[in-house]
Amino acid sequence: MPDPTLSDLPGSSASPLQCLMIAPARVIRGEGVLAQMGSEIAALGQRPLVVCGRNTQVLVGSQLMPLLQTQGLESTQATYGQDCSEAGLATLRQAVADHRADVVIGVGGGKALDAAKLLAYQLQLPIVTVPTSGATCAAWTALSNIYSEQGGFLYDVALARCPDLLVLDYGLIQTAPLRTLSAGIGDAIAKWYEASVSSGHSDQTLMIAAIQQARVLRDILLQKSLMALQQPGSPIWREVVDASVLMAGMIGGLGGAQCRTVAAHAVHNGLTHLPASHEMLHGEKVAYGILVQLRLEEMVQGNGLASTARQQLLKFYREIGLPRSLTELGLSEISIAELQYAAEIACNPHSDIHRLPFKVEPTQLMAAMISTTAPCHLTKTQEPGTRSQEPEALPSSSSISHPFGEVQS
Repeated sequence: MPDPTLSDLPGSSASPLQCLMIAPARVIRGEGVLAQMGSEIAALGQRPLVVCGRNTQVLVGSQLMPLLQTQGLESTQATYGQDCSEAGLATLRQAVADHRADVVIGVGGGKALDAAKLLAYQLQLPIVTVPTSGATCAAWTALSNIYSEQGGFLYDVALARCPDLLVLDYGLIQTAPLRTLSAGIGDAIAKWYEASVSSGHSDQTLMIAAIQQARVLRDILLQKSLMALQQPGSPIWREVVDASVLMAGMIGGLGGAQCRTVAAHAVHNGLTHLPASHEMLHGEKVAYGILVQLRLEEMVQGNGLASTARQQLLKFYREIGLPRSLTELGLSEISIAELQYAAEIACNPHSDIHRLPFKVEPTQLMAAMISTTAPCHLTKTQEPGTRSQEPEALPSSSSISHPFGEVQS
């Protein structure tokens, strides 16, 4: 969905004014800061509804609910269900009505935060986000993703504003498995690879700023991620958490949809419709999607820079534990029919993949998806932006099921 706009003002002949949702109203970060947020939350409402997932219920009960009680707040909690879905949101809206809630607090990962943000947006309530891992920038953004009851991505909803309060407690983030931060790095670094290809030639000031910030974000993550994962809780670990949770969100706010999602996220969206992919985290699928996007740029455009970037990322992914292939995503046994289904969803008419500067067919996408670890085949005469040979067609039989024989880097 496009970013929200205001209708034409009376007497104005100009185009609609675009609302900028760049940042939360307040961002409070530090070690143990959640325990100090009682008065901040009380300033937003007296009857909080805490939205969380099943995995964070214990944390909410032991840390957040007692804090709210000390402020005299009448609070209750509700889970969003398996996914941020229409059915789950209907249940949450009923929970708000039953409790007469006047503020929503989202606690957890991306889906819990997306559900809480969209709930608050639908009911015009203040929203507080408390991420429990560094896996996504959902705590920051004015955007929520909606999934089916089966876990497949359906669409996203642009919200009217970023959260009223974001609480980034490093102590809380550190309790999450390191895998979640690695996934967050994959999700965040996609900002550069997606924004640069979709909007790299833009002359709009904020778009230029967003793209340059995405370049800085990429450099920070390439330089510091490995050491951060080796030293949880250290200053460099905090810098990488800030980059994944905060800076990535700011870039999306500055640049809008064009700087948020292109082919890497489209590949993620297609993969979510394969049940076998549900054990993998959002950022892990996006990280793999970056390799697919770069591979498409190689195959369709003959882009040598994309080939170099892909080889750099393959080495980086190996170091920090991100998936480089369908096999490493746990999808080596999917059938050709399943792969085609994911590719067709990723290439649907409304897909973000069409922000690429060239047309992509499902067969091309399938070829890229099974060759993310292929060595560089571009010759010295092939320049970035020139068209190389089309990828070979894949077998069409739906009965074929095999591990894909991917070339190891």
